[in-house]
Amino acid sequence: MTTVLITGANRSIGLETAKQLSQKGLFVYLGSRDLAKGETIVKELNEQGFNNIKAIEIDVTNQESVLAAKNIIEDEQGKLDILINNAGILGTQPQTAAEISVDNIKEVFETNFFGVINVTQAFLELLKKSDKPRISNITSGLGSLTLHSDPNWKYYQVKGAAYGPSKSALNAYTIVLSYELKDSNFKVNVIDPGYTATDFNHHSGPGSVESAASFIVKHTLTEDNAPTGQFFSNDIEDETGISPW
Repeated sequence: MTTVLITGANRSIGLETAKQLSQKGLFVYLGSRDLAKGETIVKELNEQGFNNIKAIEIDVTNQESVLAAKNIIEDEQGKLDILINNAGILGTQPQTAAEISVDNIKEVFETNFFGVINVTQAFLELLKKSDKPRISNITSGLGSLTLHSDPNWKYYQVKGAAYGPSKSALNAYTIVLSYELKDSNFKVNVIDPGYTATDFNHHSGPGSVESAASFIVKHTLTEDNAPTGQFFSNDIEDETGISPW
């Protein structure tokens, strides 16, 4: 059975992604910083008919937690096929460049950027044992420097000095990682689920979690000839879904 780890999967888009992948027959490790909360969610999912989901404790900012999760999956599966780095935080608002505290920026980067690196590096060993390893780093359109420089972009005025830059950094890291793995069977991409109505943004987004998760699944469960090192966005209104960096 294909195995997947989704960080930050106990609610919103991460949870819906877990459900959709489970429905497709994958075994899903539902990552949660609080194991009890994750197990409560999984119990509810079991009652709804999802039987191939297991809660796993993982705090992406804590190396011991990350390695403990890696050891559990290694003992139980021997490998990992898919890693979806979904965990993320918005940070304290507002985030004006002139006034934001450095501590606020550091906190956001600790989860959204360094946390992804922590998890990715820890799990590369298990991913290399898969026939079709996939790494999907969940980003945001707010991480696109090209779009942020375009006054005609519909979200041009939505700017912040912590969250967006953390995703820009994540995009840059993904480009480097995908290049290093380009001669292997890895597919490493960043995926923007689009501006989605979630607790994250007080349900202000126009998109649904179902559409967001479906987009993530589409660009994660890819074939051998699929692109790597690409930026896909659910807010790009053409058939490719490719966003400018």
